[in-house]
Parts: sequence; structure tokens; C-alpha cells
Amino acid sequence: MSYLDELFSVAGKTALVTGAATGIGRMAATGLVRAGASVMIASRKGEDCIQVAEELNELGAPGRAEGFAGDVSSEAGIAALVAAVKARTGKLHILVNNAGVSWGAPLESFPYSAWAKVFGVNVTAVFHLTRELLPLLDAAASDADPARVINLGSVMGTQPLADDAYSYTASKAAVHHLTRTLALEFAGRRITVNAFAPGPFQSRMTAFATGTDEQARHVGSHVPIGRIGAPDDIAGVTLYLCSRAGSYITGAILPIDGGQSVQHGLTLFKE
Repeated sequence: MSYLDELFSVAGKTALVTGAATGIGRMAATGLVRAGASVMIASRKGEDCIQVAEELNELGAPGRAEGFAGDVSSEAGIAALVAAVKARTGKLHILVNNAGVSWGAPLESFPYSAWAKVFGVNVTAVFHLTRELLPLLDAAASDADPARVINLGSVMGTQPLADDAYSYTASKAAVHHLTRTLALEFAGRRITVNAFAPGPFQSRMTAFATGTDEQARHVGSHVPIGRIGAPDDIAGVTLYLCSRAGSYITGAILPIDGGQSVQHGLTLFKE
């Protein structure tokens, strides 16, 4: 194995990626499988997860995937998912808390229920699933190779931008803060905790705006780097954080947004 391969290797590691049937979760799972990890893919739609796992296993990659149902929207669902994971492995090297929901409505009609629903999946589930899987993460952790937790935040959690998704943007800011909190608490356990803060990518959640190539180009034209995100953008940063290359990184909120997090449109003296 070359130095480059060894530095970024996740070969032999076991991972759980929630909400991985589509979008960013699937991109992360694909990168891990192609790099040699064994990846459990779980979401509410178990049949979709099984199909995605079969498609990944047909790539001929060194890793393997297994798909099954896992609903993180309730305490009972999280308990069932934890039991399913424990039935499959005694160690969990990588946990990607990707499952998420959104809700869009004008300020005047934004429903009360949308706050509990969105925060329940995007924030509460991240905390409880991570806590319940700590024994498996502890079993995989070591000084030389910490266990890894990656939470899905958003550029909307770093910028004061709602776009009618008030509970979503607030929930992602909460994910960022929870990530930093857990990073500090878990450091002594040799578990790193980081978050992605993606900009626009094609996914089921963003299909209304990026579903066609023309829409994707339009959205990408508003990104400083001139395009929306691609699957390899997620795969690359996943492998970085989950390999030896990222073993000293914890508490980071990693912008994967083509420069949106530093885009402000302000000028002082230029004009």
C-alpha cells in the first residue's frame, strides 16, 4: 500500500450512514464502500436502502454495503435501529448522522408542528442515536485511530438565510453547536466529532430546485465557484475525516459549499 493509500484508507472499517438511500448520505456511503469499508445504510424506506446497497455491491469495490430500515424520528425507532446495528457488529468505526428533514412555508403561515418535526429528526435524533451507539464507537476507538462521528449540518446553519425553511436553518445551527459540544466531551474517549456544512447538492430534499440539469446550472451560478456540489466532493471529505489523514480533526464545521459561507455581497469603499 502506498503512502497516499495508507493515509486515506478506510479499508476494514465498519460504518453506519443514516438516510443514505439518496443524496448526500448515498454519496458518503458510496465513497466509503469504494474505499473498502463495510457500510450499513439505513433510512425509513428500508426497501430503498436494500436496493442502494445492492447497487453499491455491484460496483466491484473492495467494500460492502448492507441496507435495512431505520427510522430516527422517534425514540422507539432509534432503539430499533441501535438493536439492528448491534446485531450486525460489535464495533462501529464511523457514524454518519445524515438523516434529515425540512419544511418550507411563508413566515405568516409557518406551522407550529414544523418545529418539533424538524428538530426531532435533525437534532434530537443526532444526539440520541450517537449516545446509544457510544459502546460500539468506544469499542472501535484507539489513540492511533479514533472512532469518527460526522453530523450533517448546512451552509444554512452558518448563514442567516431561511428561504422559508425557518426550522431547518435553525436546526442546522443547532447541529453545528452540538457537534462542537460532543467533540469536546468525546475527545477523551478517542472519538472525533465533526460536521459537514454543505451548500447545494442534488438530492431528494433539493429536487425542487436542482432536479434538472438546467435548474442545477441556475443554482450553481449563484455559488462563487460556479457550480453545485458533486458526489466526489462528499466522498473526498468523508474519506479525509474517516481516515488517518483526519484523525487529529475534531469539532470542525467543514464548509462544502463552493464558497457560499464566505459570500456576503458587501462593499465598503470600492464603490
